[in-house]
Amino acid sequence: MNDDRTEGSMKKMKGDLKEGAGNLTGDSKLQSEGKADKAEGKIQNAIGGIKDALTGKGNP
Repeated sequence: MNDDRTEGSMKKMKGDLKEGAGNLTGDSKLQSEGKADKAEGKIQNAIGGIKDALTGKGNP
């Protein structure tokens, strides 16, 4: 697993937390930031998966 996958997962988790906090507090800006972080994390994780597949590092 490469750094892109790790960082992508962390960004997605951070986005989940931000979006949840925004939902609880009714803060639409925080909700939007959370959604953006989640999307960025998903993309970065997917890129990492592609890199792993190309280099063969993702297979045990």
